[in-house]
Amino acid sequence: MSVPVLLLLAVAAIVVLLLLVIRVRMSAFVAMLLVSVVLALATRVPVGDIAQTMTDGMGATLGSVAMVVGLGAMLGRVVEAAGGAEVLADRFTRVLGRHRVAVAVTAAAFVLGIPIFFDVGFIILAPIVFGFAHVTGMRPLTIGLPVAATLMALHVVVPPHPGPVAAAASLGTDIGVLVLVSLPVCAVVSAVSYLASRRLGLEKVETGEGPLGSARQVAEETYTPGGAVPRAHGTGPGTVVLLIIAPIAQIMVGTVGQMVATEGGTAHAVLGFVGSSPLALLTAVVLAYLVVGHQQRWSLERRGQVLDSALPDVATIVFVTGAGGVFAAVLVASGIGEALAQALVAAHLPVLLSAFVISLAIRASQGSATVAILTAGGLLSDAVAQGGYSTLQVALIQMAVGFGALCVSHVNDSGFWIVTKYMGLSVADGLRTWTVLSTVAGTTGFLVTAALWAVV
Repeated sequence: MSVPVLLLLAVAAIVVLLLLVIRVRMSAFVAMLLVSVVLALATRVPVGDIAQTMTDGMGATLGSVAMVVGLGAMLGRVVEAAGGAEVLADRFTRVLGRHRVAVAVTAAAFVLGIPIFFDVGFIILAPIVFGFAHVTGMRPLTIGLPVAATLMALHVVVPPHPGPVAAAASLGTDIGVLVLVSLPVCAVVSAVSYLASRRLGLEKVETGEGPLGSARQVAEETYTPGGAVPRAHGTGPGTVVLLIIAPIAQIMVGTVGQMVATEGGTAHAVLGFVGSSPLALLTAVVLAYLVVGHQQRWSLERRGQVLDSALPDVATIVFVTGAGGVFAAVLVASGIGEALAQALVAAHLPVLLSAFVISLAIRASQGSATVAILTAGGLLSDAVAQGGYSTLQVALIQMAVGFGALCVSHVNDSGFWIVTKYMGLSVADGLRTWTVLSTVAGTTGFLVTAALWAVV
């Protein structure tokens, strides 16, 4: 099947999916499964392979998302039930002032996002975002979307995230140079994303219920300092900071340790286990169960109820994200992304532009930023190896790949569903806000990278 036909089918599938969800009001979970089946048949995926492809797509996505979302939601629910997020936000707001809160949270996300995967970081920070929004009277969207853009920029460009590390191996990139150059560029992307989010009319966007409640209700409620937590046995800001930092520190220890440990050795395996996101979040949940439960004088039954109460609220996120994985798996099996990438390589664009465009095209066509980075890196590896580029130029080429994978987060991306569902956004508003902002962030990163390329 020719590349134009495959692309036409992919675009048609996405359009039909959006019509079913936005116009027909069909469940996003059902709509994605239905469209996935039709697309698989239309692109001539072997009939005997379709069910297994869908199952594999669901399993692969839920394998990385379900535990993280569930444990992250439990951690957030404990902090929320204890009033800890509001107490922390109250303390910081008094020190920083209301007008600096969004900037401060975005800056904190930049630091925390260096070692932490996008979905883990966003889920951990979500209750803090809502807490700050409640205290300041701001909409959670005005804080949450810049935070998400910042975390995603780091996820696609900066080691030790999996995409950049794997691409560095394919392209022969010096990790140290990549870190030194990419961090300041990501700082620029974060600042531009924050400013760009102010132009999206977020104050006018209608939001519904998310796992942490109604985003609009949070902004409209009046907060009384100290009123959310009984003075006699409250959870203070220090405890909340501990619960946020603990899993991040554990992941960082494991990740950095693995980078210096001998691969295949016992130390490397143990550090990988200790620094895994599910184990780090499980440790944090147990810590919250013990410490916050004691501070709040909750009975053992009450502690269990608080943890369990988080799961029904995130069930939709888990299932819809899994269905997004099914859709992405069918897109990959159809060969759409690979065919498009090969066509772009054959176009012989300048190497930096090729890196950005190929990665963006794969990201838009099949959803996963990591897959886009890996595929683009593999396709460009020979050209980079034979091009005689300097160490700095190779790092810039890889950054162009990463920023291409940042753009166009939409319905075939699991991150799209995590952000939109947590923020209470409809699909249409998610496309108008998060998809646009992710594209602005990725394009900004590429333009800054191109400017550096011009002077080196």
